Amino acid sequence: MDVRMGFFLHFSSVKTEEQIAAEQAWYGSEKVWLVHKDGFSLATVVKTEAGSLPEGKVKIKLEHDGTVLDVDEDDVEKANPPSFDRCEDLAALLYLNESSVMHSLRQRYGGNLIHTHAGPNMVIVNPISAPSMYSEKVMHMFKGCRREDTAPHIYAVAQSAYRNLLTTRQDQSIVLLGKSGSGKTTNCQHLVQYLVSIAGSTGKIFTAEKWQAVYTILEAFGNSATSMNNNASRFSQIVSLDFDQAGQVASASIQTMLLEKLRVVKRPETESTFNVFYYMMAGADSTLRTELHFNHFAENSAFGIVPQSKPEDKQKASQQFTKLQAAMKVLGISSDEQKALWLILGAIYHLGAAGATKAEADEAGRKQFARHEWAQKAAYLLGCTLEELSSAIFKHQPKGTLQRSTSFRQGPDDAGTGDNSGPKITALECLEAMAAGLYSELFTLVISLVNRALKSSQHSLCSLLIVDTPGFQNPKLAKRERGATFEELCHNYAQERLQTLFHERTFVQELERYKEENIELALDDIESSTSLSVAAIDQASSQALVRTLARTDEARGLLWLMEEEALQPGGSEETLLERLFSYYSPADGESKGPALLLKSDKPHHFLLGHSHGTDWVEYDAGGWLSHAKQNPASQNAAILLQDSQKKNISSLFMGRSGGATVLSGSIAGLEGGSQLALRRATSMRKTFTTGVAAVKKKSLCIQVKLQVDALMDTVRRSRVHFVHCLLPKAETLSADVKVPGGESCDTGLMQLDVCLLRAQLRGSKLLDALRIYRQGYPDHLVFSEFRRRFDVLTPHLTKKHGRNYIVTDEKRAVEELLESLELEKSSYHMGLSRVFFRAGVLAKLEENRDIQTRRNLTLFQAACRGYLARQAFKKRKIQDLAIRCIQKNIKKNRGVKGWPWWKLFTTVRPLIEVQLTEEQIRGKDEEIQLLKSKLEKVEKERNELRLNSDRLESKITELSSELADERNTGESASQLLESETSERLRLEKDMKDLQAKFDAMKKQTESMEMEVMEARLIRASELNGEMDDDDTGGEWRLKYERAIREIEFTKKRLQQEFDDKLEVEQQNKRQLERKLTDLQADNEEVQRVAQQLKKKCQRLTAELQDTKLHLEGQQSRNHDLEKKQRKFDSEQTQAQEEVQREKSQREKLSREKDMLTGEVFSLRQQLEDKDLEICAVNLKLEQMEAELQDLNSQESKDEASLAKIKKQLRDLEAKVKDQEEELDEQAGTIQMLEQAKLRLEMEMERLRQTHSKEIESKEDEVEEIRQSCSKKLKQMEVQLEEEYEDKQKVLREKRDMEAKLMSAQDQVSHRDVEAEKRLRKDLKRTKALLADAQIMLDHLKNNAPSKREIAQLKNQLEESEFTCAAAVKARKSMEVEIEDLHVQMDDISKSKQALEEQLSRLQREKNDLQSRMEEDQEDMNELMKKHKAAVAQSSQNLAQISDLQAQLEEAMKEKQDVQEKLTALQSQLEFQEQSMVDKSLVSRQEAKIRELETKLEFEKTQVKRLESLVARLKENLEKLTEERDQRSASENREKEQNKRLLRQIRDIKEEMAELAKKEAEASRKKHELEMDIESLEAANQSLQADLKLAFKRIGDLQAAIEDEMESDDNEDLINSEGASDTDSEVEDRVDGVKSWLSKNKGSAKNLSDDGSLKSSSPPSSRRRFCLDRSDEEEEEEKEEGSTSRSTYRSRYKRSSYLNDSDGETTA
Repeated sequence: MDVRMGFFLHFSSVKTEEQIAAEQAWYGSEKVWLVHKDGFSLATVVKTEAGSLPEGKVKIKLEHDGTVLDVDEDDVEKANPPSFDRCEDLAALLYLNESSVMHSLRQRYGGNLIHTHAGPNMVIVNPISAPSMYSEKVMHMFKGCRREDTAPHIYAVAQSAYRNLLTTRQDQSIVLLGKSGSGKTTNCQHLVQYLVSIAGSTGKIFTAEKWQAVYTILEAFGNSATSMNNNASRFSQIVSLDFDQAGQVASASIQTMLLEKLRVVKRPETESTFNVFYYMMAGADSTLRTELHFNHFAENSAFGIVPQSKPEDKQKASQQFTKLQAAMKVLGISSDEQKALWLILGAIYHLGAAGATKAEADEAGRKQFARHEWAQKAAYLLGCTLEELSSAIFKHQPKGTLQRSTSFRQGPDDAGTGDNSGPKITALECLEAMAAGLYSELFTLVISLVNRALKSSQHSLCSLLIVDTPGFQNPKLAKRERGATFEELCHNYAQERLQTLFHERTFVQELERYKEENIELALDDIESSTSLSVAAIDQASSQALVRTLARTDEARGLLWLMEEEALQPGGSEETLLERLFSYYSPADGESKGPALLLKSDKPHHFLLGHSHGTDWVEYDAGGWLSHAKQNPASQNAAILLQDSQKKNISSLFMGRSGGATVLSGSIAGLEGGSQLALRRATSMRKTFTTGVAAVKKKSLCIQVKLQVDALMDTVRRSRVHFVHCLLPKAETLSADVKVPGGESCDTGLMQLDVCLLRAQLRGSKLLDALRIYRQGYPDHLVFSEFRRRFDVLTPHLTKKHGRNYIVTDEKRAVEELLESLELEKSSYHMGLSRVFFRAGVLAKLEENRDIQTRRNLTLFQAACRGYLARQAFKKRKIQDLAIRCIQKNIKKNRGVKGWPWWKLFTTVRPLIEVQLTEEQIRGKDEEIQLLKSKLEKVEKERNELRLNSDRLESKITELSSELADERNTGESASQLLESETSERLRLEKDMKDLQAKFDAMKKQTESMEMEVMEARLIRASELNGEMDDDDTGGEWRLKYERAIREIEFTKKRLQQEFDDKLEVEQQNKRQLERKLTDLQADNEEVQRVAQQLKKKCQRLTAELQDTKLHLEGQQSRNHDLEKKQRKFDSEQTQAQEEVQREKSQREKLSREKDMLTGEVFSLRQQLEDKDLEICAVNLKLEQMEAELQDLNSQESKDEASLAKIKKQLRDLEAKVKDQEEELDEQAGTIQMLEQAKLRLEMEMERLRQTHSKEIESKEDEVEEIRQSCSKKLKQMEVQLEEEYEDKQKVLREKRDMEAKLMSAQDQVSHRDVEAEKRLRKDLKRTKALLADAQIMLDHLKNNAPSKREIAQLKNQLEESEFTCAAAVKARKSMEVEIEDLHVQMDDISKSKQALEEQLSRLQREKNDLQSRMEEDQEDMNELMKKHKAAVAQSSQNLAQISDLQAQLEEAMKEKQDVQEKLTALQSQLEFQEQSMVDKSLVSRQEAKIRELETKLEFEKTQVKRLESLVARLKENLEKLTEERDQRSASENREKEQNKRLLRQIRDIKEEMAELAKKEAEASRKKHELEMDIESLEAANQSLQADLKLAFKRIGDLQAAIEDEMESDDNEDLINSEGASDTDSEVEDRVDGVKSWLSKNKGSAKNLSDDGSLKSSSPPSSRRRFCLDRSDEEEEEEKEEGSTSRSTYRSRYKRSSYLNDSDGETTA
């Protein structure tokens, strides 16, 4: 410990210059770890030139030997500076990787520092020798400290959990994880000792000595020596410590499960049975040996229990037995109870010595004991006869509680108890089952006796649980060649479940919390938990409730498969493993990456990967099915013990049989008197009585899963603290172990197995937990709690808002608080309901809060001390005044002391009131006695009521638990019935289908038999016909032979075809197999490369995150430095301001001094001036007095003139008033006119604005129309230009063709005759066409009214084409819209279903919350009733107390009177002594005085007792009020949650209504569009019919033209080349007609091919059509117009060279 504290002080001290220089040198040279198979070595990266090394390689130089190597980048990890070698928290490492973590652990382990923080968790490397760091002095060092203030230690974990329990009032639990032999049980003992010694208990009920006794007993009865640990726990335990309101231990209990009871009878080689057998055989005294018949031991035993041979082992075992007996005595286990335990253990030993065999004389093969004398000893020890013992073991008749045929659970669980299911049970198996059952009952009894010593009836508030389970077992780790057993599988399964809990709490819940609070965190892909290996053991099927013996293909775990195979008639370990491999093992062609179950080369062996595949354990499944079979002998063990003739045995087990529960034989230690113990027992019972558990709880295999489920449910209800115990090396018992790794450790370091340590770190996922702890926000608080807790750090905000300020927005208040705290932005994150902090930030805030709180408390103490000092001073002043008054009175008394009248007065007055005072005192004494008796009676009644209420509450909890069990049993029965009904219906349906198939097959066979009979009859008739008629028979024979030859030929042909196809298929198969192998090889290569890239990416990401965290640390340091700089600057500016202020004040004072001197001078001058003015005023006064006398003389003369003047004055005042009123009226009218004018101006302005807006809107519309018209004109101009270009192209083509024709005519002479004829024929045909066209034109001219009608017809035709094209286009758009609507409808239906599911889920949650609220309301009502009763009782007690206080005050007054009388009596006594009065009166007065003094002392004691009673009642009242407040707060929270759910449901309903409206509107639009499409299709069909008719007429006309041309073939029309202008005009017209016809043909082709018409229209018709469409259609038409023009050009170019443009015709 001194070494650890030295290092702690070393790291906390300031760095020296040498350390700083060493760190700078470290950062200058890039140090790395080279990872290899033996460990890791320190190296330096050698800088090389670019391109000198292959990609992915790096050159390093090893530190220990200087070797230079080229290694892969993946084998190199960054190293930390030397200052981090013994870092106390692995999360504080600069670079977080496996090598750095293992190096820190190894350095700390070498320095005897076995404890290390790993973020919120603790890592403990088990030392070989127990260091002296667990003393009581060390315990007190951690008492009351925070986690951040202490060094890493197991006591720090206990202190952190205890501190959280006191602050949050929430249950805590500490879970120990690790391999077997890693020190979990030892650390569990240290945790309990720390909590008991630090927290303490009322009356010191729970002492360290008592807990040491508990662990001594548990170690004796539950531990044994294994291949990995000399003292391994063979059971799982939960140590529960219940704490009261004051934080003291109120009660405790221990629950055990997964006891390895078969270790009593059989175990692996080189391993021993439980320790208590060896202790008892070695340490029993002579009396006990005689009682147990241990005077001599058997030579061999069927159970392998033999005494130890080594003397030192015997001596140790004897000492342990003495220690065990002392421990039982400490726990209050009586000698009779101990004797009962030794008797049962002795009986188990004698049963093993008796053995079992099958008698040879009996033909029936009766089962019996091999050695009856040893069996007789066992029967005697158990308190029964040999026949009863033999029948209980070997005879399987069901009796007592074994008969369960009437229970609805009788099914697959109990079917194994009969003799007809599976192979028969041997005699040895029956004997082993009896011994295992006896030890199981014994162990359960021991746990109940321990809990009896630990239980208490005190009220408890919350609990702290410590979970200790056997560690991971792997025989290969201990160099054992055997396979692991079923018991080791169960313990490994429990550890896997705890690892899954660690993964869930560390990764899953944190990420879910971040997601709920909308916190985006860039984390690596977190690997899945150990659910695959757990599922391979305990995965249940969906038909788990169905009682069927059929094997299904649904995947199930090993425990369920064992139960099924044990019930199957042909079930064996081979079929069990085959089914297990078919479910969980990878196929031959699949990759074995994610699979965690593999086959083994040995028979009945398989490999299972635990701890994320880092720990592969080979299990031996031989004989595992016997674990799943019910053996009646094990169940008869409890009955045998209850019916024992020995009272000490039967009394113990009869008492337990009354309280037997569904967990008997599974979980021990559910007894307890406290409410928390009853709650835990109820929750564990629910695990065994709900769902599948209610049906399968009697199954031996499924009990394993249910026990672990109960453990996990208990732990999940609390806040969990994890402790990872690591095994330093595999050979823990050997002294000399080779150090793996290339680097040599310091001398004296304890050495580690690096490979084993790496496997444990990877299996526990500690590095991933550290990364999420470093990168995330592990500390978080609700807004209100954070503001309430840290509001003390910002007193200026409190002053700003005031103390009575009500916070409306908690988030805004917290943001303001954080801004005032000046925290860095990256160190915290605001969620939706809470604020999140980086690691260490909250601890820093807590430290600042403690400092501020200490400062505030110091100020408060100073104020209190000042107030007390002032009060003491006032008291001293009053005392001084009183002393002076007393002295004065004493002086007066001395003056009148000798006065006779005063002596007479003092003598007579006390005698008058003596009798009256005695009667009053007697009456008060009687009243006090009455009140005392009443108070005692009330207290007695209250205690009785409290005991009755506790008893009734315990009964209510027991009844409620039993009711819950029955309710769950009923639910499971109903589920079982429903599942059986569904299974029966399914089987009936299958039977009907099979019956129908059978009937069909039967009919088919009957028809085939009839055909065969007919064929036979025909053959027989043919044979008869041959005999009768040779001619007819020959013909039939020929037909028959021909048919046979045809059939054979057909067979051969089919066989040949089949062989050819088979050969082709085989070739294809071989090709596919080759391709498949190539693809698999490529896939494996790609996976290998991807794995490498993934590792590289993870490594780079980790380094990037480390660098990012380092950068954030530097930024936080810079932020702190900036804060300090700002603080220094502010202080400097304040100092400068103070200096400037002092200077300004000095200048101001000097200026004021000068001003004051000037003012004094001016005041003196003003005083002189005033003196002169006073003289002048005096002169004026004399003059005015003279004038006044003159006026008095003239007063009588001026009275008449004065009255006249007054009248004129009144008239003038009236006129002024009238004028003022007129002016007011005029001002009012003027104001009204101004208001009207203002209203008119405002109205005019408004009208002007509306007019200007209308004008602007009109101008905008005109501008839009102008723009659209300009766009349309531009489009038409572009179309005309394109048509003109097309016309010019056609003209050029025509000229080219004419030139070719002329050249062809020039070359006629050079051609042959046939070519010339062909050309002449073409020329004649052309001329005929021209002539016919001219005739047709003339005919049209004669018959047609005018060209205008032709143009109109053309326009109508083009408009019809355009309308048809628009209709087709609209149809397409409608189809697209319909498809979109269908997609929208599908999306709406999906969202509707999702909302309905969410609504149903919310409804279920609402119902659950309502039920919980109702239960809470009932509890609240009961508490309110209790509270009211307690308040009424307390009010009565308070009234009584007030009466007593009043009486006490009266008694005090009387006391004062008595004291005064006493003084008077004393004075009278002195007077009588002086006056020689009779002594008898004096003695009587002295007796009265003594009696009064005793009464006063009695009253003082009574007052003290009443005051203690008042304090106790006040404490009870405060507790009740706190419970009421808590209940009301929980009820308010439930109500708020219910309101929120109601709001969510209402919102979802509104969304569903809106979706329904949208769906209806979409369906309506769809219907309208379908109607429009139908109408457009009808119009399109009519137009197509018209076009077809027109094309038909055109075709007829062309045919007629060709016929006429052929008839005039011999005419000579060559000379018509030089025709006149009329001929050229006719030709132009004919070309125009042909081009028009070709256009119509092209449009017809487009209509037939594409379903749409594309043609160019004249500007007038197109303009008319465009005005009726929207802008979107115009844009679409632009796009389609370009495509139509391109198709038009291509078709125009492909037309004949005779076709010319129709520009003149259209014009």
